[in-house]
Amino acid sequence: MARRRLVRWLFLRAVGVVYLIAFTSLRRQVLGLYGRRGVEPIAPQLRKLRARAGRTAYRVAPSLLWFGSSDRDLVHACEAGQVCSAALMMGVAPPATTVGAWALYLSFVSVSRDFLSFQWDALLLETGAHAALVSAGEPSWISAALMRWLLFRLHFQSGLVKVRSHDPTWRNGTAIAYHYETQPLPTPVGWYAFHLPRPLQIASTAATLGIELGAPFLTFGPRRVRKAGFWTLAALQALIAVTGNYAFFNLLTLAITIWALDDESLSGLQRAAPARRPRRRSLPRSIAILARVAHGALAGFVAAASLTTFVRRFSGRALGRALARVSRAVDPFRSINSYGLFAVMTTARPEVVIEGSDDGRTWREYLFKYKPSRLEDPPRWVAPYQPRLDWQMWFAALGRPPAWFAVLLQRLLEGSPEVLRLLGPNPFPDHPPRFVRALLYQYRMTDIATKRRTGAWWRRELIDTYFPAATLTR
Repeated sequence: MARRRLVRWLFLRAVGVVYLIAFTSLRRQVLGLYGRRGVEPIAPQLRKLRARAGRTAYRVAPSLLWFGSSDRDLVHACEAGQVCSAALMMGVAPPATTVGAWALYLSFVSVSRDFLSFQWDALLLETGAHAALVSAGEPSWISAALMRWLLFRLHFQSGLVKVRSHDPTWRNGTAIAYHYETQPLPTPVGWYAFHLPRPLQIASTAATLGIELGAPFLTFGPRRVRKAGFWTLAALQALIAVTGNYAFFNLLTLAITIWALDDESLSGLQRAAPARRPRRRSLPRSIAILARVAHGALAGFVAAASLTTFVRRFSGRALGRALARVSRAVDPFRSINSYGLFAVMTTARPEVVIEGSDDGRTWREYLFKYKPSRLEDPPRWVAPYQPRLDWQMWFAALGRPPAWFAVLLQRLLEGSPEVLRLLGPNPFPDHPPRFVRALLYQYRMTDIATKRRTGAWWRRELIDTYFPAATLTR
């Protein structure tokens, strides 16, 4: 069997980096999103859940925040996550730090709602759970097989959901032509990619499907074939990263894809990893056997649960019901998941514009830091940081106002400093506005000639009122 000591070494440090990015990003936003004066305060949510579910609330939403969910507790939980992440990144006590980082991140994901519901949040939890299985030493064959299975599921499902959705843009090859303009947070490169010739866009759509559906199978072949699969999948992630801001998703996906390789494939990095295994005090034979049996049993359960989730996702209803019990046992831990972004491609870009007013006649716009607002502002580079409010504003524009949107407007009327820090420059620096409203615009990227002439990256057209003018009741 090929050795993967170096693969494990590199993977665990990469996971530590991603966890550090995730917790640092969340630390900057946690009070505006989940604090007492945030958009979705966690403390009231926990009280409601406990009142509704009783003692089962702790099983439905496993979280350390049950012990305390004040603003200080939220900040301290993020800081503890940063400490565990940095320790894992430096190779300090990997079994303990992987479990610590996983438990702290789960504590937020399990009790939050919209703003920690992205696929990379679920993927980080699943990757963290798998990292715990390989953190104790040289990966066993079953641990390595589980990592390869996660790598396969992530990439293959991403292509399969696109085919099974019967979305016409994926079928006629125009999906990528829409994607660069309508994705949540494009980069400047994404703006220019939108203007590539249509035949190249169609070829890019076919290549995306071909890579996601075909390259994962290469990772089960001989070493040379696996290396080809790794570089193909890595190239796809690099192209996604330079044209769109997807937080830490691309880095995390690359970390998982490392398991397509073995130590021989990474011979050039041998100097970076410890040359010898650290000496350890040997355990009594009976305890060592018991530990191996427990590890194998846990890995086997994870394998069965992930296979169940995979089959249920693409099976008929009857088979799904038969497998539901296994899924219900693991669902609260958010660590066995299905994946697949952009199964249905959006072909238009509605944007919600929030305005405030002192008199109900003259309105001033609240600008966001990263999502399109002013027409002359270029798309920004922001990944691996994720501005979670900006992202959810993209989803909110696709339908009716979600429940949190009314709370967001309320916080603007109250002048909540925690929420205002999530936005761009405050148009009401001296006092909160008396009224707020939201309008829905259709945004389009300008053509290159218009940009050269006017400097505008975007053009927009008013569609309708998204949320009528509102004020606080005294």
